[in-house]
Amino acid sequence: MADKKHIHLIGICGTAMASLAGMLSERGFRVTGSDSAAYPPMSDFLRSLGISIAQPFAVGNLKPEPDLVVIGNAISRGNLELEHVLDHRIPFCSLPQLLHDEFLKGKEVIVVAGTHGKTTTTSMLSWIFEVAEAKPSFLIGGIAENFNRSFQLGSGPHFIIEGDEYDTAFFDKGPKFLHYFPDSVILTSVEFDHADIYKDLDAVETSFKRLVNLVPQRGRIIAFDTGVSIEKCVERAFCPVERYGKKVESGWRMERLEFHSDSTSWSLLRNGKLWGELEFPLAGEYNVWNASAAAAMAANYGISAKVIGDALSRFHSVKRRLEVKAEVNGITIIDDFAHHPTAIAETLKALRGRYAGRRLWAILEPRSNTLRRNVFQDQLAKSLGIADEIVIANVFKSESIPEGERLDVAVVAAQLGRDGHHARVLADVDTIVKICAREMRPGDVVGILSNGGFGGIYEKLPQSLRSLTLNASSVEASS
Repeated sequence: MADKKHIHLIGICGTAMASLAGMLSERGFRVTGSDSAAYPPMSDFLRSLGISIAQPFAVGNLKPEPDLVVIGNAISRGNLELEHVLDHRIPFCSLPQLLHDEFLKGKEVIVVAGTHGKTTTTSMLSWIFEVAEAKPSFLIGGIAENFNRSFQLGSGPHFIIEGDEYDTAFFDKGPKFLHYFPDSVILTSVEFDHADIYKDLDAVETSFKRLVNLVPQRGRIIAFDTGVSIEKCVERAFCPVERYGKKVESGWRMERLEFHSDSTSWSLLRNGKLWGELEFPLAGEYNVWNASAAAAMAANYGISAKVIGDALSRFHSVKRRLEVKAEVNGITIIDDFAHHPTAIAETLKALRGRYAGRRLWAILEPRSNTLRRNVFQDQLAKSLGIADEIVIANVFKSESIPEGERLDVAVVAAQLGRDGHHARVLADVDTIVKICAREMRPGDVVGILSNGGFGGIYEKLPQSLRSLTLNASSVEASS
């Protein structure tokens, strides 16, 4: 890499790609990038780093010719820039390959993996190491609010990285995390996900088994204590495995969970003995699991319970994870990245606990490659049923999913209706905002569930609510 001065990233607005762009820029490389569409928070993050985003993809974005091109895993054959790279034999690589070669070598690598919770857990673990003055490097699949960024190049020996099981690039269909060669692993959960690249749960389990098989004997695995799939994945590990959860036999056990209006507290036991009394501002039992996993891993790296407790008490979550976007006329609007029925259920349960007694809306955009398919159609209805008012938008880019595999939002709404829930399908964001804003009332909590920009709903809904309030005030004043 010493002779590579100009690096171009195709698909730069992906969370990991944007982070890599920032890391390369800090290392002194000239960084350019392109994408089809840019939206917050990563677009704002890149601009704050002084990295411009060329839109849309075009051959001209590769002029002058870069020394190296990083191909994002969302980029497929047919992309104008990718075809130019191949035709002109411009050197290229994947994001995980470059991460390993340029940033992970020589570091103690801690990978946080799992179907759910890995972004938040990676953020928590990184913050704990930061508070412990360990000067960690990290890469997170989102903007960690304590750092206001998604990466850091620290001078300490540890590199904490979110390990994604999604494929690496068009030319490398293996999981990203297999490139990271971890010294230690947190494994939060193993479920069927990414239905576009995994045939079934067995295929998902195989990927995680391969990750476990990379951990050296001197390493350590911290694994959740519930789930047949996790059991399968860790049963042949060559390193010590510590479990966390609620089971009596687990090395790290949570007890006495208490959910308050602005915080959550619990006791954490280690090998049956009280290890620490913990509290943080986040909602949801699943976040207690995440925090306990981070605490367990940090403790194994010599960080004290006191420092860990202090760090967690000051942890401020991740952008797009139960993030309050606006409060208008007593209506609270919350953004969550929910990409899977299990994540949706846990998000809505967390909102129920944090905002007890208030009417809860769930407004869903089926956008992830799993949610756009009908593989979890029944489970999705059960997850959404936790809310009082349920609105489902049309499937994002539905034409790209074969009809026989596509999620049928009308069937989901009908199933919810049969179960006694008020659910409806509203085709697009403008329709959702127009209809729902008029129905919302003070005290409502609105959970917006999408892993994308959702047509600008995060700006449009608060704006509409403010306009309605102003119009109502004007009418009242004139009368």
